[in-house]
Amino acid sequence: MTKYRFTKKDFDIFQIDGLEPRMEALKENPRVKLYNLGDHFSGFLTDLTGEEQFAHVAMHARRKVNPPDDTWVAFSPNKRGYKMMPHFQIGLWGDHAFCMYGVIYESPDKKNMADKWLQDIDLFRALPQDYSISLDHMKPVKPQLSELSDEDIEAGLVRLRDVKKGEFLVGKVYRPGDSELESDEAFIADLEKVMTRLMKFY
Repeated sequence: MTKYRFTKKDFDIFQIDGLEPRMEALKENPRVKLYNLGDHFSGFLTDLTGEEQFAHVAMHARRKVNPPDDTWVAFSPNKRGYKMMPHFQIGLWGDHAFCMYGVIYESPDKKNMADKWLQDIDLFRALPQDYSISLDHMKPVKPQLSELSDEDIEAGLVRLRDVKKGEFLVGKVYRPGDSELESDEAFIADLEKVMTRLMKFY
């Protein structure tokens, strides 16, 4: 039994039809791993950031009809939630897993974060260019930095600043079969490396 890494069985859960069957499958496997990742990385991120970090595992409690297309654990210095502030996330969709840092539309910090990042677009070029960005955490689309011009990145940050629904997250995507998902040790080591790199945006 793997403790942290996502396997084909985890990715395939998002092909299960129906809210209840998919939720049962999520609870059996990925959610256990998300709690394990939450336990590990709340401590790791507390040491990394100098602020106590709390893990928030997605419960999907409000869903009544449509099954979730993704699931995740997010980290923030607030015990009660994470959406209102910039945060780290480890998550899973049907075709990829991810580790990202950023800010979503609920956060009152959107403008400050956008202004800070707009002043230093080179931050994004200092990352490995196979890292990705997300402009909407509800959608799986995450283009790689290598596919984006500085103007594209700037436009995403301006949207974060000026548009109520604007979001911006940056980090790494993992596809089924990637070497980082071959063992728990490899996955944890790579997630730690990604989070350490993303600290420049914190």
